[in-house]
Amino acid sequence: MTDTPTACIALADGTLFYGRGFGAVGTRVAELCFNTAMTGYQEIMTDPSYAGQVVTFTFPHIGNVGVNPEDDETADPVAEGMVVKWDVTAPSNWRATGDLVAWLEKTSRVGVGGIDTRRLTRAIRQQGAPHVAIAHDPDGNFDIEALVTAARGFPGLEGLDLAKTVTCAQSYKWDEMRWAWPEGYTRRDPALPAPRVVAIDYGAKRNILRCLASVGCDVTVMPATTTTEDVLAQNPDGVFLSNGPGDPAATGDYAVPTIRGVLDADLPVFGICLGHQMLALALGARTIKMNHGHHGANHPVKDLDTGKVEITSMNHGFTVDSQTLPEGVRETHVSLFDGSNCGIAVDGRPVFSVQYHPEASPGPQDSFYLFERFAAAIAHRHNGRG
Repeated sequence: MTDTPTACIALADGTLFYGRGFGAVGTRVAELCFNTAMTGYQEIMTDPSYAGQVVTFTFPHIGNVGVNPEDDETADPVAEGMVVKWDVTAPSNWRATGDLVAWLEKTSRVGVGGIDTRRLTRAIRQQGAPHVAIAHDPDGNFDIEALVTAARGFPGLEGLDLAKTVTCAQSYKWDEMRWAWPEGYTRRDPALPAPRVVAIDYGAKRNILRCLASVGCDVTVMPATTTTEDVLAQNPDGVFLSNGPGDPAATGDYAVPTIRGVLDADLPVFGICLGHQMLALALGARTIKMNHGHHGANHPVKDLDTGKVEITSMNHGFTVDSQTLPEGVRETHVSLFDGSNCGIAVDGRPVFSVQYHPEASPGPQDSFYLFERFAAAIAHRHNGRG
């Protein structure tokens, strides 16, 4: 860089990167990850699963399609900040209603541009997801010692329950369906018969809820701390366990007893990401922290039942240890990148979950069938009863 740096990235090991700041002014301390998706930076920044993290985007064209309120996955951005290679350009997209820089300023998120993101990504892969402090100061004044100390003082995500910080405050109904041309978002027809699904919100993305509504479910969203009694009081036909941030073992302290109660009630259960991990915990398996996690929209996953390979969207820093799956619980999907677990199912029961994000926001659309499978499992159970 030939001009004065207005942003600094300090890793806990003392490594420094200088760049150009944009968005909010200030300092953020978090875990640093990288995401390889080519689209969907707004969905990524507002995905509750990114709580406590700064996202390095390996794709350089970040900001070129602007922002719009329809693409938010939750009410406010959750990721602490973003790191990009090239400066943000003016938006050029027919759906844009604003630009990324102003959006970050408004939402108090820090952006850093002009960074060698390949070098930074290599550092993440080699060190494991490092703790980091990122600072934006238009005058370029940085207290390097304080930034490194702040990064070293970050407690990390292991052992940290973040679901309580991003879950809904109270229960609510959801009927909005997936975006489709030319109507955009439409509502599920309330006159049509619909199975009742309770979605437990550990940090649920809106597009997951839209997918449930799109396969005909009458969705009630409930907070992460909801009890089995609260869930069963809704008289649900099925229960969905959402994605979310933090350590599944920590969230599992209060979530696992609820999930076990739902399993005892013999209801169909479908989990995604954190919901997948906590279902595994409820069934008796364990979870472990990954070196740098999986974050992107191009991850190949093999369905062990069919042999089919799906290209999937992922965002997780913990994984289910497949070696700890108990008898009667089988591994259904594996990552073709590293062989880590990507899905489980309970033998003979409509209980299953996946590590990846089949709602594909952002990402490929190979895995929408899982929502249809959940709806079909509910219908089969309902028909069997009557």
